[in-house]
Amino acid sequence: MALFSRKPSRTAPGKATPKVVAKNDGRLANVLRRPHLSEKALIGTENGCYVFEVSPEATKLEVAAAIEKMYKVKPRQVRMAHLPAKKVSLRTRRGVGTRARRHKAYVYLKKGDTIQFA
Repeated sequence: MALFSRKPSRTAPGKATPKVVAKNDGRLANVLRRPHLSEKALIGTENGCYVFEVSPEATKLEVAAAIEKMYKVKPRQVRMAHLPAKKVSLRTRRGVGTRARRHKAYVYLKKGDTIQFA
């Protein structure tokens, strides 16, 4: 539908559009890199929020499909965070280095669902 067309939209007002399912074209194996185990992330697991490091090209739908495939749990919500690269002090003769950029996914599960890492 064009932005200024006179045709009405296909969905009725107030109704949500159907979710698109991510294709399983072999990319799902490379979407999740590892669980992000920090103190803050471990506290979130008590409330059903799990944090994963993901590939930079991953989308929310791909992360949800990968979680469902690997851990056999359907996520309630997925939020993405893109952390930029930062300059850090090396305390050596070289002086300054760069910490790599990171991409994280916060995966929220229903009450009662859990993910076992070990």
